[in-house]
Amino acid sequence: MKKNLIFSALAIVAMWLIWIAAYFIVRNDYLLPSFWATCRELGRQLISAAFWRAFGGTLLRTFAAFAAALVLAVALASCSVLSDAVRAFFAPIVSVLRTVPTMAVILILLLWTSHAVAPVLVSLLVLFPALYAAMLAALDEAKENYGALCRAFKVGVSRKIFKLYLPAAAPPVLAQAGSILSMGLKITVSGEVLAQTFHSLGGAMQDAQLGLEIPRLFALTLLVVLLGFLLEGGCLLLSKCIVRWRE
Repeated sequence: MKKNLIFSALAIVAMWLIWIAAYFIVRNDYLLPSFWATCRELGRQLISAAFWRAFGGTLLRTFAAFAAALVLAVALASCSVLSDAVRAFFAPIVSVLRTVPTMAVILILLLWTSHAVAPVLVSLLVLFPALYAAMLAALDEAKENYGALCRAFKVGVSRKIFKLYLPAAAPPVLAQAGSILSMGLKITVSGEVLAQTFHSLGGAMQDAQLGLEIPRLFALTLLVVLLGFLLEGGCLLLSKCIVRWRE
């Protein structure tokens, strides 16, 4: 564990040094701002009310998309683990959603919905296949472990799902939830950039790019990266706490 943390820290230092070296090679603030200029802009963003409105809007859209995708994945994966016909029906649908180009979906959704709703829907469509696959794999493992027991004691379907399968599937799914939620944040921000969503980090990035405010653009990008790390780390910590509590 300590060795992994050391190597992770070394990777961060290496990226920082590459940034500094690249800045001195390029020496063009419109192509690559300095690390210190980006940090100063980051500090200005953190004391700006407009930034926190944008931050809140993006975070709300990300959580809304993740929650909707999770509910949908739990419901459909539960049906699929009980019926091979349902599993076969949803298999091609999930495959199509997994391969549809994200940018194309955003452009289509902009024709049907608003600039605030389109990033949520596209994030939902991207997150659902990942959550469905993770939930279905975890439920299959739970079914393998408890299936014989359920048949021997003639456990009802609802009790089987809600008392045995879902509680057993929760820890492995939660272990993957952090990376999926972090991916959802990136998809949501990308959707906001293309949709030019008002009160959003993606919209703020678009404004910074159009105004050639490159340090601000890099600062906002860095904040999104840090937020992704925090979300992923929080889910991983929650997963470990649940596993310890169960033990």
